[in-house]
Amino acid sequence: MIIEPRMRGFICLTAHPTGAEQNVKNQIEYVKSKGAINGAKKVLVIGASTGFGLSSRITSAFGSDASTIGVFFEKAPSEGKPGSPGWYNSAAFEKEAHKAGLYAKSVNGDAFSNEIKKQTIDLIKEDLGQVDLVIYSLASPVRTHPDTGVTHRSVLKPIGGVFSNKTVDFHTGKVSEISIEPCKDDDIENTVTVMGGEDWAMWMKALKDAGALADGALTVAYSYIGPALTEPVYRKGTIGRAKDHLEATAFEISDALKDINGKAFVSVNKALVTQASSAIPVIPLYISLLYKTMKEAGLHEGTVEQMQRLYADRLYTGGAVPVDEKGRIRIDDWEMRDDIQQRVAELWEQATTENLNEIGDLEGYRKDFYNLFGFDYEGVDYKADVNEVVPIESIQ
Repeated sequence: MIIEPRMRGFICLTAHPTGAEQNVKNQIEYVKSKGAINGAKKVLVIGASTGFGLSSRITSAFGSDASTIGVFFEKAPSEGKPGSPGWYNSAAFEKEAHKAGLYAKSVNGDAFSNEIKKQTIDLIKEDLGQVDLVIYSLASPVRTHPDTGVTHRSVLKPIGGVFSNKTVDFHTGKVSEISIEPCKDDDIENTVTVMGGEDWAMWMKALKDAGALADGALTVAYSYIGPALTEPVYRKGTIGRAKDHLEATAFEISDALKDINGKAFVSVNKALVTQASSAIPVIPLYISLLYKTMKEAGLHEGTVEQMQRLYADRLYTGGAVPVDEKGRIRIDDWEMRDDIQQRVAELWEQATTENLNEIGDLEGYRKDFYNLFGFDYEGVDYKADVNEVVPIESIQ
């Protein structure tokens, strides 16, 4: 079939298998171009199919020749119905990994569930014995708690008062004022339950109890802080409470791994276009201005550049992992530089519908958004017929 992007609001309903393959190949080439990393050799990536999780898996495999197991929850394609972008990304990753002689298997299902944890641990024990790095990169708005059976939904809302500021519709380029009502009732608790550190800790306990963690194993989860501009809706809002919980959990996991010389870290990454960030008011405008500023300064990075730098310059230097005063790895260091943030704040004041294409990088934002779904890659003929039914080799 010929697959074109079909939009509904801030969501693309289709994905392109050839474009997804090009995305994976581009990332692999970048990692290989930066040279070998003396990193982990057996790696579990939880949330491995898109964004930072996919780039982590690629960096592990093609930077350190690692065997990888990826866990994700993606929609398989069927005749006449494309699969989800993460399905096609994972199919392409396994294909390229196997071509390079690397072990790569995947588990598709709800990573929050006890069943998928058990299935994954059984696979580790059977094929790898143990893992020495666990990446936790889940980004789901909903979690059914495995012990209670209760389904929790996260919200992106300010706490304590209405938040009003500028935003942009990245499809039309229209800059407007938006107000977001504050959270209520159980919103904070639900958001922390979905996006906090509880599930990460449950994974690490299950892995350790099963003897599936190697001596000295590391685990890394991903977080975001961001600028003062977005604080009320992000870091000081409901999601910020979840990130606080995630970051506190790192210390608890480190304590629990002491007897195997293991350690848990949270890496604070930069703002990038994701399916989630596209739906958060204010964030698309901030990212558009940030992209322009960082590209002009020669500092712009996508997910793979961020993850390659995390591995090569932070996790696997041969020395102690550098952290901030709260024990976090800061790969958002270039984004949060004073000169970058000052320039973005100046542009924010100026931003209008009329001048945004000039002072911001709305085109770069849009391109990155379509790239998430396998569209708008150079070298891909989007008018060509493609087979939508692409298998993931290890998933039968």
